[in-house]
Amino acid sequence: MSAMNSNDLPDPMNLQLTPQGGLHHLLSLRGLERRLLSEILDQSEAYLSPLGDAPVRTNLLTGRTIANLFFEPSTRTRASFELAAKRLGADVLNLDVNTSSRKKGESILDTIYTLQAMQIDIFVVRDASAGVPAYIVDNVAPHISILNAGEADISHPTQGLLDLLTIRQCKGSFENLTVTIVGDIAHSRVARSAAEGLTTMGVGELRLVSPPALAPDPALMPQAVIMHDLDKGLRGADVVMALRIQRERIDDVQGIPGVEEYYARYGISHERMKLAAPDAIVMHPGPMNRGIEIESSLADSPQSVITRQVTNGVAVRMAILAAVMESRQSR
Repeated sequence: MSAMNSNDLPDPMNLQLTPQGGLHHLLSLRGLERRLLSEILDQSEAYLSPLGDAPVRTNLLTGRTIANLFFEPSTRTRASFELAAKRLGADVLNLDVNTSSRKKGESILDTIYTLQAMQIDIFVVRDASAGVPAYIVDNVAPHISILNAGEADISHPTQGLLDLLTIRQCKGSFENLTVTIVGDIAHSRVARSAAEGLTTMGVGELRLVSPPALAPDPALMPQAVIMHDLDKGLRGADVVMALRIQRERIDDVQGIPGVEEYYARYGISHERMKLAAPDAIVMHPGPMNRGIEIESSLADSPQSVITRQVTNGVAVRMAILAAVMESRQSR
């Protein structure tokens, strides 16, 4: 399957929900109602336990099989989906892309149909090409659910949900918050999903700060304020999220400052955080480039909720797996 232009992608609003309004697939946060997002966040809370205690486990997915199809490298997302499925009692199949038939020339649909014949219930899909999750939805058996675990620079909905959960835990609500996201906005599926979720939840102000060469298309994030001055973007912010910037972009894209200059202009540091609200939190989706996007000691400071994001990732993915299976049983 070749990459698709984002303007040609199927509308996820027409693909994600059952006729009864339940979650059948999760492709994007765009178009999902505030009510549904709140329900997912509430259910995620039920799957959390204090660190040091035994993790929450249920038999909700006993007898079901989840296939993780990660055609793009991942550590956190793949591990958290695997843990989430196992804690719900499911069998888990992890497809190693380095030895998969797709690498040998098999089409993605041949791979899906082969695994579908093995009675897979839910496919968790991560791919560097835009449109792959929706393409699979259009061709898979109707009882199967597809979960987007990262799609090109288009969408990363479970990351968006875990970010929403973390913000809600720390701040209580969204309406009066100023959220600042800093970094490579143009190429960030994390920023896209966070912006979609925050907008739906009614965030007070969303600021997107980047070098001009890495700024997003304003039409894709119409509710956001696009900025290039980090100091202005941080002033009074309640939530500050630094995004990973790929080192190759610093070297290869015209108009992007070098590593040292990037940190000087766009790196989040203790000193810069003095511009934010006194109780501001610091987030990062990982993996971090310490000393480029964020000061190392700040990432490990009491202001940082980065490890909480990781913890919340497992709970959110448990909630999503549970939601799509419950929708299947009610159809």
